[in-house]
Formats: sequence, structure tokens, C-alpha cells
Amino acid sequence: MESILVTGGAGFIGSHTCLSLIKKGYCLYVLDSFVNSSKLSISNVIKILEIDGLDATEFIDIVKGDIRNKSTIRDLFLKSIADKKPIKSVIHFAGLKSVAESVRNPSIYWDTNLISSLNLIEVMLEFDCLTIVFSSSATVYGLDNKSPIKENGKLNPNNPYGNTKLAIEKLFNDFFQSNKKKLKIANLRYFNPVGAHPSGFIGEDPKGIPNNIFPVIAKVAIGIQKKLNVFGNDWPTVDGTGIRDYIHVMDLAEGHIRMLEFLENNESQIVTLNLGTGIGTSVLQLINTYEKVNNIKIPFQFVHRRSGDVSELVADSSFAKKLINWAPNKDLKDMCKDSFNWQLKNPYGFNGPQNN
Repeated sequence: MESILVTGGAGFIGSHTCLSLIKKGYCLYVLDSFVNSSKLSISNVIKILEIDGLDATEFIDIVKGDIRNKSTIRDLFLKSIADKKPIKSVIHFAGLKSVAESVRNPSIYWDTNLISSLNLIEVMLEFDCLTIVFSSSATVYGLDNKSPIKENGKLNPNNPYGNTKLAIEKLFNDFFQSNKKKLKIANLRYFNPVGAHPSGFIGEDPKGIPNNIFPVIAKVAIGIQKKLNVFGNDWPTVDGTGIRDYIHVMDLAEGHIRMLEFLENNESQIVTLNLGTGIGTSVLQLINTYEKVNNIKIPFQFVHRRSGDVSELVADSSFAKKLINWAPNKDLKDMCKDSFNWQLKNPYGFNGPQNN
């Protein structure tokens, strides 16, 4: 039996993808440092599968480790061979992802994100593991593109986080150019992953101050935070608030699997895909939908724009539909419902008192 290595598999997108992978019969090794994630996310993945009648323990092996240490990756590949479940492909989520933190401390972002990716691709080649799906980001496009953005949009990140994502794409491209007959690489640039598994067992649990709007709006919804700050009401949009493309995390998980299956069944290549809904939602539209779907009120206040923000950021995902026959199934109502359900059941995240 062959297996997949999922780096950062205990994180928000990683855990939901692990769930979907196991449901489709894949065997996984999850490698995570747990710096920004919780072991409980994978424990809860196993719980969800048990409820569905599947004993997942034989399909998943969790290893704590930092992939900045090359020997950690090498040891895991050796373990997979000893287990008679050799790793034949990788989904690479591991890395730091806070834009604000990257501006404050670029050094740790370059060290963590780039060095780990270099180590990973080098060890993969050592063990003849030739397929990788990389978790990139729409931040690589910067502020100079008109929405909806295609994959050939201008690449001009405006923060260290986005710079590291683009640098990793370039790193993988360089490796591909020297191994064109061997490597299969995909860069998935996704826009605003949100929501949670409908069970409420896994969801987004950011450490420290949340950077994205959904974790904040969810905390306001259950009263942990008093009000939502809306950054600007004078943008050139339908209601003056910023427009973004939100995508349900379960749709995103499916996109990774479709991409992996495409690479497995085709010749060596490197491909870049946007994953988004193609639908722009303003902040006020989001607040209104969240309130209606969950029958609550979201107190909010307008504050000054944030430096580096843009009025609209929406994906053109038509290439993903054409190449891997992927399109999102869940809409904004699903995202709001599942987000609220997760927060209600886990008001303080995985490490709250109800999970200890």
C-alpha cells in the first residue's frame, strides 16, 4: 500500500483535506510541528470518520516534527518504507501564514516557509517521490490586478508572506526544469478559505489575534468579541466595503484531491490553478448573510482602511473547471452556517475547556 505525506495536516485546510483523503481510501502520514495547530484536529477527524462507520486509525499516522530539519523528513520516508506504506506523493500545507506577522518578522517567514520547502523537495527526490501539490495563495498576485484574476495575472506580492509563497513556486519550478521527465507539481492559489466541517468537530482555530474576517465574525456572533471592525466604507464597490472571494474549506479540500488525482494520472508537468468561487462578496453582504442564516446580530463599526488592502479580490477559477473538473458546491450560506456551528461548539477552539 502506498501513502501520501501531508505536511501541516493538522491545520485548518490540512485537517479537512485529511478527512476527505481518508474517505476516498488514501493512507496518510501527517507531519506537523503543532506550532499553529492542535493534535485534537486529527483526533476529531478520526471521530468524524468513526461516526461514518470507518475505523481510520490504520489509515493515518501522525508525526510531530519540523520540516526545517531535513532528517525529520528523511526519517519519515524511511519509516513509511519500513511500514510497507512508501510515500509516493505529498500535499504541502506546512508553513506560517499571517500577513501581519510576516511584516513584523520577515526573517521567521523566510526561514520557516522557504527552507522547509527546499528540504521537502530535496528529500522527495532522494526517495523517488515525484508528485507534490503545494498550498500557495492568492497573495502572490498583489494589488495590481483587476478582478476576476486569472492565473496569468501580474505576480507582485506586497508582504513577506506572499513573497515566500511566490518564492516557493519559483523554487519548485526550478526543480521541475531540471527534472522535467520526472516531477509532477501543482501550485494551488486559493483566495479566502472559510467555514468548517458541518459536524462542528473541526474548523478554523487561529492562534493569537485572527487575521481573517470569518474567525472574528464568529467570535462576535457568540459574544466573545464585542464588535467587528470593518476596514473602510469608502471603497469603489457596491456598498463601499471591500469585496472578497470566500470558498468553503470542504470545497477546497476536494480541489486538492482532484489535483492530486490529475497529477497521478498524467505525464510530468507543473501546473498552477486558482481555487475560488468567482463570486465577490462585500463585507456588509457577508454580515447580512451571517445574521440571516444564523438568526443573530453582528455588531460592527467602520474604521480606517488597512495599509495594503485592495477594494476587490476575486478568482477566475475557470481553468480549474476545465483541467480537473472542479467547481465549488457550497455557497456563502453554507460557509456562514458551518462557521457559526463550529464556533458555538468550540468557543475557545480545540484547546478550550470542553476539549480538555
